[in-house]
Amino acid sequence: MSDRITVEELAELMKKAAGVTVAPEELQQRYDAGFDAVGIDSLGLLGIVGELENRYGTPMPQDAEKSKSPRQFLELVNGALMAGA
Repeated sequence: MSDRITVEELAELMKKAAGVTVAPEELQQRYDAGFDAVGIDSLGLLGIVGELENRYGTPMPQDAEKSKSPRQFLELVNGALMAGA
């Protein structure tokens, strides 16, 4: 397990925690688009945040579930993981 979440891992988490299947390539193309464009809402993001907290044993940033885009989410989460490393 690395200390950074990749687009591929985010796509996997989206499927597992939010039930939304998006190919990593599509997610990369929509990196700056809103999560709503790929069918993820705040509840789905909350599920992803919970999964990450369980997986890494560290709290994620409070505003992670309010992220508007995959880029914003990954920047917040990866910043928290790097700080905790």
